[in-house]
Amino acid sequence: MLRRLRHPFFLAAFLGLSLLLAGCQQNQSFSPSAIDITGAEYGKNFKLNDPDGKPVALSDFHGKAVLVFFGFTQCPDVCPTALSRAAEVRKSLGKDGDRLQVIFVTVDPERDTPQVLKSYTAAFDPGFLGLSTDLENTRKTADAFRVYYAKVPTGSSYTMDHTAISYLYDPAGKLRLAVRPEASVADVTQDVRTLLQSS
Repeated sequence: MLRRLRHPFFLAAFLGLSLLLAGCQQNQSFSPSAIDITGAEYGKNFKLNDPDGKPVALSDFHGKAVLVFFGFTQCPDVCPTALSRAAEVRKSLGKDGDRLQVIFVTVDPERDTPQVLKSYTAAFDPGFLGLSTDLENTRKTADAFRVYYAKVPTGSSYTMDHTAISYLYDPAGKLRLAVRPEASVADVTQDVRTLLQSS
């Protein structure tokens, strides 16, 4: 499930291996649209920069559910769809919406400058946070989260293929769910509520 779903077998095999290595079981308290990856040994933390240049770590959001998505601002479909869904989830949570932090990590730091990221995420929700780093650390971070991305030439420019999964963390900072791109607002909202209520 990459941008435009160009490599479904690759991602399915990749996630299957991840689940096997983590020894994970499906948790019946979660909706069937989400993959329970509780106990996964990847995606534990990052050190990136917010649009103002302030260092940000995943561990800074202890006490909140955190939804992390890797993408790029010129993405034509998957990224805006994922962020639009996340914005609807926050609204659906009502007063608990402030307890969900949505983080957008760019895999295209060459074009996604801090100002571009800030404007892009704010267009979906002012509370969303766009993060970036240099090319080397972008690759290291993506690898640490088992996120695939690659530059694809398109005439005189390029686009990016990338993993379309969103990662959902509980308020204790533990990675719990891999949310599929086709998951509904209702399903994701229920997943977030479950994590918030269990904290």
